[in-house]
Amino acid sequence: MSTSAIKVSDYVIDFLVSKGITHVFEVCGGMLAHLLDSLYGRTDITAVSMHHELAAAIAAEGYARASENIGVAMATSGPGATNLITGIGSCFFDSIPCLFITGQVNTYEFKFDAPTRQIGFQETDIVNIVSPITKHAELITNAEAVGDCLENAYTLARNGRPGPVLLDLPMNIQREFVFQPPTAHEARKESERAPNDADIDADLDNLVHIINSAYRPVIIAGGGIRLSGAPRELREFVLKTDIPVATSLMGLDAFPHDHALFIGMIGTYGNRYANLAVANADVIIALGTRFDTRQTGTKPETFARSAQIIHVDIDPAELNGKVKTAYPINADAATFLRGLNQHDFSDVRMHIKAWRERIRLYKMQYPSFFTPTSETIEPNYFINELSRVAPEDSIICVDVGQIQMWTGQSFDVKESQRVLTEGGMASMGSSLPMAIGASFAKPENVIIAITGDGGFQLNIQELQTVYHHRLPIKTVLLNNQCYGMVRQFQQQYFDGRYQSTVIGYSAPNFVDVARAYRIKASSISRNAEISSALSALFRDTEPMFLEVAIDQNALVLPKLSVDMPIECQDPQLPREELEINMLIDTLSNTKDDEN
Repeated sequence: MSTSAIKVSDYVIDFLVSKGITHVFEVCGGMLAHLLDSLYGRTDITAVSMHHELAAAIAAEGYARASENIGVAMATSGPGATNLITGIGSCFFDSIPCLFITGQVNTYEFKFDAPTRQIGFQETDIVNIVSPITKHAELITNAEAVGDCLENAYTLARNGRPGPVLLDLPMNIQREFVFQPPTAHEARKESERAPNDADIDADLDNLVHIINSAYRPVIIAGGGIRLSGAPRELREFVLKTDIPVATSLMGLDAFPHDHALFIGMIGTYGNRYANLAVANADVIIALGTRFDTRQTGTKPETFARSAQIIHVDIDPAELNGKVKTAYPINADAATFLRGLNQHDFSDVRMHIKAWRERIRLYKMQYPSFFTPTSETIEPNYFINELSRVAPEDSIICVDVGQIQMWTGQSFDVKESQRVLTEGGMASMGSSLPMAIGASFAKPENVIIAITGDGGFQLNIQELQTVYHHRLPIKTVLLNNQCYGMVRQFQQQYFDGRYQSTVIGYSAPNFVDVARAYRIKASSISRNAEISSALSALFRDTEPMFLEVAIDQNALVLPKLSVDMPIECQDPQLPREELEINMLIDTLSNTKDDEN
C-alpha cells in the first residue's frame, strides 16, 4: 500500500470515493477552496453546485435516503456552515446518515478559548453550534488525524441509530500533506449500546405466544423498516401471520399499499380506518417508530389503550417514553423480524379472519377521497390520480404541510416506489432539493417532487440545478394561494384570523417562473384536465413542472384535535356510529349523542 505524501483535501475526496460516494453537494466559498480544487476534473465523483447551502444539505439527505449510502454536503465557514443547520437537524431527527464537511479559517486565526467574539473573517464555531443535532462534530486541528476522523465519522453516521456527523476542516489543514492512504484506519466504536441479539432471542418465544394469542393484532411500520433494510422481512412476516399493516408517516413506503393487508397511515392526519384499527387492537407490533405526538395524539395514555404493545426500536431512549409498552425491545427491526420469521403463526391466522373483515369494512366506509362532483380539483382525489399513473420505480419526494398529509392519506405507494419526506424537522421547501439528491443517487428513476406554493418558494432557486443537470424531476405544485396548514390551524383555533397565511402572503406566477428557468411548465384548474396533464408529465424524461390550482379553503381531513383519542378525528362521527365501530370502551370526551 502506497505511503506517498498526499494533500489533505485530496485525501478527503479519495476517502469519499473509497466509500462508494458518487456526488458531493456544495455551494462554493473561500474556506472550501482546496476541497473544491481536489474535486476538479475527477470522473469518479462529482461536485453538484447548489444555489443555497440549505438545499445542499437537504440534497445530501435525499441522496442518502435513496442510495442507502451516506450523503455528503460541503459549505464554507460562517454563513455557509450555518445555512446547513436545518438539513443537519432533519438528518438527526429522522436518522439519516450524512457527512457534513465545513471549511474553517486557518487554525492560527481561530479564537479557540479567547474571549473575543471573532478573529478570522467568517470564523464561526460551527462544531459547538451543531453538537446537539449531530452524532459527532469535530474541529480537525491535526492533519495526521484526518484519516481517523473520517473513518470514525463514516462509521458513526451509519451504525446504530444512523444520523449526521460534521467535520470542520481549517484551511491550513486542507493544504497540508500527510502520509496516510485512505481506509487505513480503524474507526472508534460507537458509544451507544448496541442491541444484543441474545437478548432478542430470549424474548421471542414469549412474543410469539402473545402474537399467536391475539384476535385483533396490528403492525405499525415506521421509518426504521427502511433504515434497517427490512421491507422484505416485513412482507415475509405479514405473509406468515396475515396481520394487517398500518404505517407511520415516515414508514409510508415500508409496505405496498395495494396489498390486501395494508390499512393506511395512522396519526393526527391519518386515515380514519387506520386509526380505528389501531384504537381497537389487542396487540400492536410497532417496528421502528417512535410514537410521536402526531401518531398518538396529545394524550398518549388513550392510544391503543386495550392493546399489549410490542415496541421495537434500535434506540433504547425511544422505548417506554411517551407510550408505555408491555414489551419494549431494543433491536434492529430487520434482525427482530428475521427472528420472528423462524416461528409458526398458524394460530393467529385462524383467530383474525373476523378482524380482517372488520377492517375491510372500515376502509369501505371511510375512504380518503370521493370522486368529485364539481370541476374544482379536490387534493386527495388528485393525489390518488397521480399515484395511479406514477411509474412503478418512481421516487416521490414530498414537502411538508397539507401536501404531506394529502399524500400520506391518498397516494397509493407501489412496492418498488420510494417516498422521501421529512418528519422530525419538517422544513418547508424540502421536496425539490430532496428530489435533486435522490435523482443523482438513482439517475435511471423518475423523481416526483410534490410541493405547495408556500413551501416551494423557500428553495425555488434549485430549479436552476434541475435545468443545469437535466434531471428527470417532475415537480407537481398544488397551489392554494396560502400557507394552508397554518391557515387551517387558524381557522380552527383563531376564529379565522389569517395573519401571514393569507393576509400578507403572495405568490408569483409559477408557470412563468419555471419557464424562466427553461423548464417545461403547465397549469390546470379543473378535474377534466387532470388525465391529459398527468399523461404529458410522464411522457418523457425531461424535467417538467405542473401547477394544480386548488381551493384556498381546502382542508386536510380527517384531523385529530387536541386532547382527543385517535379514533375521534374531526369531523367527528356521531356517538352512535362511533360506538358501533368500537370494540373497546368509548371514552367519555367524544362527541355528544345529540350530534
